[in-house]
This record gives sequence, C-alpha cells and structure tokens, in this order.
Amino acid sequence: MSKKIRLGILGGGGDSLIGVLHRVASFINDNYQIVGAVFNPDFEASVNFAKKIDIPTSRIYKDFDTLIEEELKLPKEERIQVCSVLTPNFLHFPMAKKLLENGFNVICEKPMTTTYEEAKILQATLEKAGTVFAVTHTYTGYPMVRQMREMIKAGAIGNIQKVDAQYYQGWINPIIHEKDKRSSTWRLDPEKSGISCCMGDIGVHAFNMIEYTTGMQIKSLLADLNYLYDDNKMDIDGTALVRFNTNAKGVIRTSQIATGEENGLVIKVYGNKGGLKWEQENPNYLYVLSEDKPLQVYKPGHAYNSDLSLDGTKLPPGHPEGIFDAMANIYLGVSRAIRGEKYNDGEFPTMLDGVRSLNFIESSVASHNQGNIWVDLD
Repeated sequence: MSKKIRLGILGGGGDSLIGVLHRVASFINDNYQIVGAVFNPDFEASVNFAKKIDIPTSRIYKDFDTLIEEELKLPKEERIQVCSVLTPNFLHFPMAKKLLENGFNVICEKPMTTTYEEAKILQATLEKAGTVFAVTHTYTGYPMVRQMREMIKAGAIGNIQKVDAQYYQGWINPIIHEKDKRSSTWRLDPEKSGISCCMGDIGVHAFNMIEYTTGMQIKSLLADLNYLYDDNKMDIDGTALVRFNTNAKGVIRTSQIATGEENGLVIKVYGNKGGLKWEQENPNYLYVLSEDKPLQVYKPGHAYNSDLSLDGTKLPPGHPEGIFDAMANIYLGVSRAIRGEKYNDGEFPTMLDGVRSLNFIESSVASHNQGNIWVDLD
C-alpha cells in the first residue's frame, strides 16, 4: 500500500455539515491525510478550527492564493495532491480552475460551477491538466444505488419506459415567508448561488441520479418552477418533464418548501420486465418490482449483489451504512484514480457529470422563463 494521499481542504470549517462529511469520508478507508487548508475566510478562525480538530497549523493558509503559492514551493512529494472545494457555489469555478492549472487533483462540491459556460471552460482546463476531477454527487456512493445501476446495465428490468425522481425538503419553508429571513441565506442570493436554488441545489441530484442509474442521457426537458414571492429571485420548488433519446420519458419533482420533509430523495425506474425503487432516507433497501413475483428487497453486503455494490460495502449484512459511507466510497474511487489503479467508472462522478448538471440547471430555468417550453440539452 502506498502512502496516504495528501489532502487539502477549502472551506468546510466551523459547524459546516459538508465539512464534517468530507473530513470523515476521507478518513474512512485510510487513504487520505489532511495536510493543508483554508477552512474559513478569517485566518484566525481557520487556525483555531484546525487546532480544534487536531490538524497541524503550519499549513493553514490565510487565503486560497497563498495556499497555491506556498504549496508549489514545496517538493512534489510533500505538497498537496488533491484539494476538496467545499466553499459556497460562486467560488467553485475560480478555485477549481486555478487548482487544475497548477497541477492539483480536485474533489469539488456540486454544482461544479454557477454557469454552464464556466463548466465548459473548466472541462477544457481539465483536458489540458490531465489530472483527476470528481464532483461529489454523494448519493452515487450508496451500495444499493450502485446495485441499481448494475442491475439496469445487466438488463434486469428490460427496456426502460418510465423514470420518476423526487427530491423533497422543507428547510426553506421557515425562511421564505419573511423578507428579511429570505435575504439572509446565500442559497437565495444569485450572486453566490447561481441562477437557481432548488434545481441547482437538489434538482441536480435527482437529474444526476437518473443518468447515473439508467446509463441514459436526458435529451430535453420542460420545467415549471415556483418562486412563491415576486421579490424572490431564486426558485424554491419545481417540476421538470424529461425525455431521453429513446421512447422513455420521466419526471423530476423537487421542492424545498415541502413542509415537514427532511431529505426525501427517491428514484424509481420502470422497464418492460420490472422496476426498481430506492429511497435515500432508507438507503439500505433496493426494492425490485415485478408483475409476476412478490416484491423483492435487496440489501447491502450479500453475495447476490454486484462487485461495484460490494466494493462500496464496509460492514456485514444488517449493519446500516449511511451518507458518510457513501461519500467515503467516492473518496475511495478518487484515491484509486490518483494512484493510477484500476477502478470502475461508476465509483465517482466526473467532470462530465458536472458539465451536464450545469446544462440541466440552465435549461430548466430557460424552459420556465420562456413560457414552460421544451428545451434541448447539448
């Protein structure tokens, strides 16, 4: 086993959920060691946070540019190998671009950029850099999502006819109804979040889940978004009808004002021989539907699962695995890519997934703004 991969972190300090998720995920398979970071725009806060989580402060930098400058002064065998970008959306593109231009591998939170044009620029930058780039669509790391992907690929449910993806949350409901409150979160600020809140934040997960599990690409969509208040510039709810390059059709239903909902991502795929259903809040169950057999339930860790699913399973059957494990599976796949080891192309979302996600977000907003018309994705 080679030495641990040297990991840098941008953002994710304090009480950030994303920060905890990425740090724990990086540790789970013993492949990474955090060696440098800018956890917070405030240098003192960043240093104090590093002390709190017991990370040496010698490579906690005052800002991103200083991190790049100082790390490049170090011998190659000592400097950061891969950097995780966990900052607000508007910082993803400039940080990821500069990291790639300076030879770093990148693990980036979604959405990868705030515009489709930026995503295409980043793709061209990666092609020149030749490094590894992963986008953390975390849910692709769940063993039973990977099992779903492999079963569909193997023809277990036949030709796909219908896809239904839902992602319902309620967290914006207590915020949206008061003007002062709704202007206090960066998620509803287009300068920081991009042109979309709901579709850009969670709808994109549903979109990615459809393409990841089915292996098909969405070719066109018709979206209807809800802003609720005239002064709110960001969608907080929306539905998109989608078409594939086959006769299959589908729907993406998303909401952040679904009062009382927590993190209700559900993906259902129906073929002419059967169907599959997975729910993020019950991630260890993959439901197999059939016209002539009783409902079947697949669970992680059993020998009947695919190699991709089993590779992402860390515990014996009956021991629940969750979102930390799912993110850890993405980090595991990235570690294999960085080391030049063989890996399955389903182990982590790539730059292509990030580019298509931005295409989806902008197409959804364009469809709505143009009177709810069908819009083609590139």
